[in-house]
Amino acid sequence: MIPMTTKPILLHPDPRLKKVCDPVQDVTDELRKLADDMLETMYDAPGIGLAAPQVGVLSRLIVMDCVKEEGAAPQPMVLFNPEVIAASEDTSVYEEGCLSIPEQFADVTRPKWVQVRWMDRDGNPQEQEFDELWSTCVQHEIDHLNGKLFIDYLSPMKRQMMTRKSQKMKRERART
Repeated sequence: MIPMTTKPILLHPDPRLKKVCDPVQDVTDELRKLADDMLETMYDAPGIGLAAPQVGVLSRLIVMDCVKEEGAAPQPMVLFNPEVIAASEDTSVYEEGCLSIPEQFADVTRPKWVQVRWMDRDGNPQEQEFDELWSTCVQHEIDHLNGKLFIDYLSPMKRQMMTRKSQKMKRERART
């Protein structure tokens, strides 16, 4: 058993967070290890989702687990090349945050449910409908693969304010 390790999470504004990621051709042992490390990093943060570019890897890979109830069994998911293939016209609003933009939150409107297709850790095609928090999370993480952050949905002024706060936090962390 290879031990899982946490990875450093890139902080906004890092240019790698704005890049479109490359599709995964083959699910390799190296990529499965990366997925396990990403899950470990996500749980440690703590967060409910993490995309590969957030740990400096420009591949189409996300992990998530939206189970938050105390004592409930975790439901970790690993998705390679996830894509939304259908979305509801109905929308929902969630207060979103991001591990790459710590301690900042804003309401984002997204489709209420989405149908997603991806490859699992064995390279098998999967398809599932997500709703509620799972829907918001999977859309947020897929956005990362396309170089988009949740603050890109906000007004320019609010986005600029959050970017400044993030830059300040990044400088403070670099000093410690």
